[in-house]
Formats: sequence, structure tokens, C-alpha cells
Amino acid sequence: MPRPRPHVVVTRKLPDAIETRMCELFDTKLNESDAPLSRAELLAAVGACDILVPTVTDRIDSAVLAHAGERLKLIANYGTGVDNIDVEAAYKRGITVTNTPGVLTEDTADMTMALILAVSRRLVEGERVARSGEWAGWAPTAFLGHRIWGKRLGILGMGRIGQAVARRARGFGLAIHYHNRRRVHESIESELEATYWESLDQMLARVDVVSVNCPHTPATFHLLSARRLKLLQPHAIVVNTSRGEVIDEAALTRMLRDREIAGAGLDVFEHEPAINPKLRQLDNVVLLPHMGSATIEGRLDMGEKVIINIKTFIDGHRPPDRVLPSMV
Repeated sequence: MPRPRPHVVVTRKLPDAIETRMCELFDTKLNESDAPLSRAELLAAVGACDILVPTVTDRIDSAVLAHAGERLKLIANYGTGVDNIDVEAAYKRGITVTNTPGVLTEDTADMTMALILAVSRRLVEGERVARSGEWAGWAPTAFLGHRIWGKRLGILGMGRIGQAVARRARGFGLAIHYHNRRRVHESIESELEATYWESLDQMLARVDVVSVNCPHTPATFHLLSARRLKLLQPHAIVVNTSRGEVIDEAALTRMLRDREIAGAGLDVFEHEPAINPKLRQLDNVVLLPHMGSATIEGRLDMGEKVIINIKTFIDGHRPPDRVLPSMV
């Protein structure tokens, strides 16, 4: 007699090809409206499903997990970051958590370089003027930005994405500096010609561009604090394609307003989707709606990883992308 298919709840609209495959393999409930689930809907889902497929917009905290029924055994996160999930609480309840690492590395690194260029060369300001119909023609001192060739890039978090950013940045003539929990292997340092700084404070005082590429954890919350942001040189720019909580956004906004630092490129925000209104008023900031990983290829790869993790789990094996509390 065939084994009953697990009941899977998907909290957001996924690419059609992924949803079709999930419906073929599992008893799948889709979210056709793509509106984030309300708290009540999320509580109902964890109480009734075998497997939950959430995204970064779903807060799976201990209070939500307290409503989980005996059926819920797997949370297959559609995304790399798991700061939206209380992994320790899930582990204590015997619920396995997985994510989708590796598939968004190149996309996020591309966006990081795009933001570095956009801020340094004032691309958004120029685009607005060109689109407005008010452009009066070329002028020697119009839209003067800064050359990135020969500048120092400080990478905060030298994991997969940080290394991919470094490879791109070298092609643009940037010198690579980095701070990480642990120093990377000397072969990687040699390949990237990267300088390691054990002291984040010392690195920040010496670089021209800071790229945030570390995950959000309790240890990295406001890692770029008001005190640390003040270590930056006035011509420095900050780019964040990781998580907004890593930066003290209020302090960053004040410093950008007062021109204590030159600019910022932000794809993520501390309280997203809310963006500080004062930040939105500044012309030395490029703001994007969390689209660093938004490629068709990346979203399909994420979905395929979710499916592999679910299939492996229901077959009785350890999912390849299991996340344990010690990893967060």
C-alpha cells in the first residue's frame, strides 16, 4: 500500500515550475494570493501540516512553534537566512529545519557590486535627471562621483557571498580587506590577495567601501553600531545586501544626513518592509526592495533545494541542508 503523501503548506507564491513539482510530489497547499500569512493563518498552518515551507517574511518564533501539532516535523525554509526561525526552539520540539544555501551567492554578489558602482558614481541621481526631461546637457562638474579603482573594500563576513564579492571587486581594481569570525584559509587569501583584520574597528577606519555580507544572528545585531560607523572616513560608503539588523539604521541615517559618511547602498532594512522616512529623503543613498537574490535562476534553484530537502527527509534520511542551533 503506498505511503500517504505529506501535507505541505507553502506560505508564499513560488515559481510555477516549483509549485507544479511540489503538487506532484506532496499534498501541497499553495498561497495563490502571495500575501504574507497573518499570524492566525500561520498558527493554523503549523498546527495542521507535516511540513512548512516559509520564507523570510514569516516569523516562526517560539510562540508560533508552541502551536505546532504533533504532525509538524520539518520546516523547509525557502531562503538561505534562517533568522526568521527560532531554530533552537524547533530543535527542542523535534522539528528539523533546513535552508537553501549556496544557490544565491552569485546573484547577491552581483547586486553588491551594482550598489557599490551605483553609489560611487551617483547612477540613480543621474537616472532621475535623465528621466525628468530637465537635463540641460553635459557639464564638467555635473554628477561627479568617485572612481573605485584603487580603493580599499572592507568585507564584513567572508563566507561564500563575501568571497564572490571579493572576486568581482578585484576585477574593478579594489584592494580586498576583510573581517570574519575566523580567518579564511591562506589559499583563499592568496587567491583574493585579501588582507585579514582581526579587529573590525581597525579595518573600518582604513577602508573606502564597506560591504556587509554576514548573516544576522544575536552576535551580529548592530555589529555596525553608531560607535563603529563613526570610525569610517567621511568619503566612505556602506553597502548592505545581507540583513538590515546588522547596521544601526538610525545612526547610519543620521550620519548620511550630516554627510559624516559619503553614501550608502541598501537592499535590506532593519524593520523591513518599513523604511525609515528620513532615509528615503536622502539623495546620497540608493534604496532597493530586498532584490539582491531576485533572479529567475536563483528562485528556481531555491525551490529545487527545498524539494530535495523534503524528499530526503520523508525518505528517512538527513536533509543535505539541515540547520542546527549551533550553526546559527
